[in-house]
This record gives sequence, structure tokens and C-alpha cells, in this order.
Amino acid sequence: MNTGTTGTSTDKRNIVRTAITQATWTGDEESMIAKHEGFVRTAAAQGVQVICFQELFHGPYFGIVQDAKYYDYAQAVPGPIVERFQKLASEYKMVIVVPMYEEEQPGVLYNTAAVIDADGTYLGKYRKHHIPHLPQFWEKFYFRPGNTDYPVFDTAYGKIGVYICYDRHFPEGWRALGLNGAEIVFNPSATKPGLSNRLWELEQPAAAVANQYYVGANNRIGNEEAEFGDEAVTFYGSSYFVDPKGNYVGEVASTDAEEILVRDLDLGVIREVRNSWQFYRDRRPDSYEPLVAP
Repeated sequence: MNTGTTGTSTDKRNIVRTAITQATWTGDEESMIAKHEGFVRTAAAQGVQVICFQELFHGPYFGIVQDAKYYDYAQAVPGPIVERFQKLASEYKMVIVVPMYEEEQPGVLYNTAAVIDADGTYLGKYRKHHIPHLPQFWEKFYFRPGNTDYPVFDTAYGKIGVYICYDRHFPEGWRALGLNGAEIVFNPSATKPGLSNRLWELEQPAAAVANQYYVGANNRIGNEEAEFGDEAVTFYGSSYFVDPKGNYVGEVASTDAEEILVRDLDLGVIREVRNSWQFYRDRRPDSYEPLVAP
């Protein structure tokens, strides 16, 4: 197994074995959940301490179309799906990030990620802030903009933030997560070929450098033609981890195969990089007021 490593620190207490998944849609929700339960067990056998699934992991990427039948995938967070992974988190002493479709109440729906600590405790959630409404990404039909601010969760293995898919095009949230203390930020996504291929290569490494933390970026794979017919797209995987210097940690995942991408992240590198590049010291928030003008 090539877990990949990064950094010069030799203190093993700083090393966190972390995983992201990229998977195909099975065709029904229960088998999709079961598949990801299997991913947790496989990751546990490899010593993984933190794992994050792909965006809206328990269903198809229904933003391809505008159809009210997909509202039925929305569930309470916390709720039955989260509870299933709480049991696994406790059993395997693993932090699990669960991106899913949330119903706060009928008609109030969010694109959400729940964060579960290694003892099975539900720590809280992040709701996707930036909601696209573009061809084959009709997300405003399904989601309200998030209202959770940019929380960072103090887990057994480090301080974790989440920024979901389209969020990544907006640098402000990345910075907010850094200011809130994030050491690892996950960006679970559903990204199709086109302009996004180049942005996928650029944006997360740039965010990792600018904010001096690790980023785990994961994308779906496969074509959901059985669900959406001619409107289906082919997701291209290419999931990866990047370090606070902007370097890939190990290799980028494949474009067409299911994977659990496992990497060892040295959190000691964060201090090394921040001591070299004092971006947080040299910020000028007093001059940024125009950035938040409506």
C-alpha cells in the first residue's frame, strides 16, 4: 500500500492516516450506504484514522435534472444514516465525515456534511454555502444556502473543516476555515469534465498554500446514465490530498476506478510552513471591508 507521506517532521504523534473515497452510484440508496460501510471497514484494516466520503454519498448526483422525486433522499442530520456511521466510528475509533442531503423540516433542505468523532460522538455539521444553478448543476432546485458559518471540528486526530464542491471557487470560506483553526479541510465534490478539469488541478492546492493546511479533495467517478439517460455526465475521479506547501501527497487517484485513497498527513508541517510564511501575521483585515460589501 502506497500511503504517501509529506513533510520533514519525524514525530509520529503528528501523523494522521487519512482517507477519501471516490465511488460509483449503485442504483439504490441502501446498497450505496452499505458500500460506504464497507469502505470504512476496509480503511480501518489499513489503519485509517479519518475518512471522508464524496458529496451526497448516499444517492445519485441529482443536480443533473430538476425533479422533486429526489427530495425523498433528504434525511435528518443527525438521523438514521448518521447513526449508522456513528456505530462504525466508535467500533473502529475513526473520524468519519458524511456528506449527505439534509432535511431540516419539509421544504427546508441543505447540502450538508456531518462530522462524527472517533468515539462515535456527533460533533456537528457544515452546510454548503455557495449553491450553483447552471446546466447539469441545478442545485438551487434542491438546496438552500448554508447557514452554519464555517465550523472547524476538534476531533480525536486533529481540527477538521469541510467545504463542499462549488464552495471551492470562493476563497473567502477557505480563509475562514483557516482562521477558525482547521488543519485538514475536506472538499467532497461531484465534478464533471470541462472547464472544471483545470480548476480541479489548481484551486485546492492554491487554497492549501494560501491558508497553510491540508486539503483532501474527492470526486465521484462513473456515468449515472441508468438514472439520467442522455443527460448523464461522466465524473472523472482524480481525488487527491495536497499539503500546506501545495504539493500532492502521494499520487492522484484514477479517473475511472473506485478507490479509498489513503495518505499519511504530517500535521507538524503546518507549523513549519507558517513559521516560514507568515500569511496570518501579515493579513490586513482592516483593508478588506470592500470584500464583504453587497
